[in-house]
Amino acid sequence: MEFSDLLQSSGHFLYTAGVFVIALSIIVAVHEYGHYIVGRWSGIHAEVFSLGFGPRLASWIDRRGTRWQIAAFPFGGYVKFLGDANAASAGADDETMSRLSDDERRHTMHGAPLWARAATVVAGPVFNFILSIAVFSAMLLVTGLPTQAPEIAALKVLPVEDNLQPGDRILALNGTATPDYPTLGKVADALPDGAGHVYLVDRGGVQVSVDGPPLFPALIQSVLPKSAAMDAGLREGDVIVEANGTPTPRFSDLQDAVKASDGGPVKLRVWRGGTEFDAILIPRERPVQNADGSLETGYQIGIAGSYLFEPATRMPGIGEALTLGVKQTYGIVEATFSALKSMIAGKISTCNLNGPIGIAQATGAAANEGLSSFVWLVAALSTAIGLLNLFPVPVLDGGHLVFHAFEWATGRPPSDRVMNVALAIGLALVLSLMLFGLSNDLLCT
Repeated sequence: MEFSDLLQSSGHFLYTAGVFVIALSIIVAVHEYGHYIVGRWSGIHAEVFSLGFGPRLASWIDRRGTRWQIAAFPFGGYVKFLGDANAASAGADDETMSRLSDDERRHTMHGAPLWARAATVVAGPVFNFILSIAVFSAMLLVTGLPTQAPEIAALKVLPVEDNLQPGDRILALNGTATPDYPTLGKVADALPDGAGHVYLVDRGGVQVSVDGPPLFPALIQSVLPKSAAMDAGLREGDVIVEANGTPTPRFSDLQDAVKASDGGPVKLRVWRGGTEFDAILIPRERPVQNADGSLETGYQIGIAGSYLFEPATRMPGIGEALTLGVKQTYGIVEATFSALKSMIAGKISTCNLNGPIGIAQATGAAANEGLSSFVWLVAALSTAIGLLNLFPVPVLDGGHLVFHAFEWATGRPPSDRVMNVALAIGLALVLSLMLFGLSNDLLCT
């Protein structure tokens, strides 16, 4: 390897690691702050709020006596409450608890009422969901929503003649009215192969009929990390004009060519800024969503398409943005369970479960696409981490909630022996999942 290549590779690694640490630190800080602030509201005193593990790099103590610190290993964090034996709040420090008065015990995690402990535990994941909703809603308030009637804000650069113009409002496609985007998409999808695209548009108050490219051209809107397209050097703005010698005027034509390859090589003719070049890709097995929402394994090259134009937008109200932010967060939760169900049923490969390397690569790729893509991924990962922590596995927040539910049902907490065995099993499960994800990062393509 040349020295320049080594420098470039090292720089890419440091960049990917850096943005991953930033993303993880944001998510962890919000999660742990949820535990801290609800614990404080519930009367439970936090001794330490740590971002990271290991030796302290910097710290300060606030007026309530909580030490806020940044530790050397930035891959997590914790809140240690008064009376905790360790950072995981897995057990009480008997020596400390024995020295406390009844009033002081009330301010410990283990001496507080059950409702206070449960609220403090669940607050971490809830704050992750709140972060996701807030980010998705804020992004909508910044970027806006497409107007209900399809209207062109700007045209994408394509290697074909386009008679559409910015400001055109699309009234019909090939004679069928298109009052909104869902209808426009359905009409475009229903057009037979080789059909022309005639757009009836409102142009400055005058209805004009013009010829134009397909609504969904084989234009790359984004390239997915760890994909055949990324390995081949394809990027946003590229247009696929042929696949295995067959013209691909529509994105669906490209999809059909990839599907027909059945995992074999696909030779693409790519247009980029006025020049054309060839690229040979090997499609990879990836989850494909069916019409009913279920998943199955199919072949993909790892690109996403878009309309042939940038839609005109409108500014939503705060209530509408929050509602859509909630829906988007719920959609991630729903998609996660759908993927897990499909993995268990064997419909999609377990290689789709990423470990830290895969997540870091995705974070780096999102950062490369711009700030909005990075922020969106942080919000999506926040939902995933909040959901993971609610799983009923000891050492996770969901496991603690199970213990609290047992105490509520029986009137007493689980014995120390049961707790220790459960925590050991839970730790083994979490470590096994991490190792499995890491093996997928290293072995899966």
